[in-house]
Amino acid sequence: MGNSTNQHSTDQHLAQPGQGGQAHGSVKEYVRGLVFSIILTIVPFAMVMAGVGSTQFIIGVIMVFAVAQILVQLVFFLHMNTSSEQMWNTSSAVFVVVIVSIILIGSLWIMDHLNHNMLMGH
Repeated sequence: MGNSTNQHSTDQHLAQPGQGGQAHGSVKEYVRGLVFSIILTIVPFAMVMAGVGSTQFIIGVIMVFAVAQILVQLVFFLHMNTSSEQMWNTSSAVFVVVIVSIILIGSLWIMDHLNHNMLMGH
């Protein structure tokens, strides 16, 4: 008897994910996220392997696809959205994206200038 009561309360909790628990996505959402992730990985990889475009263009594409990959991971796998319950998660995610962007762009800028300054003597 006690086991069936526990099973019933567990079923109610799963049926109403907004009531104190995290909402979980459907298999369809996970598959869509997986497909988007695979596409966002294969396109830049194929561009590098095929040598399509200039180096700067490929680096730009890789950076844009990396940001898109982060967004896909956040939306489809971590279930982040714009609801008021997710506001702190969303704000911290925006902060992380800004910090990562600053680090990436700054690192590329510094390396480019170092490369330029090292080659001036040749």
